[in-house]
Amino acid sequence: MEQTIESFEGTKNVTINEGDMGSMGDVQAGIEFIYHMREHLVDVGVATIYLFACYALYLWLKKAIK
Repeated sequence: MEQTIESFEGTKNVTINEGDMGSMGDVQAGIEFIYHMREHLVDVGVATIYLFACYALYLWLKKAIK
């Protein structure tokens, strides 16, 4: 199975061997997920700040309407 992933750095081709997926444990998959999330800390941070800003706007509008 081959998959193309687009990111800010460009396009990457990822080849996944279906035989290897059965032998990968949940712990190993979790560690790899956390390892790959380190590359997206800025994205997660910006999304979190945006979420808080939208929630603050919602609370302010709710107070202003009452």
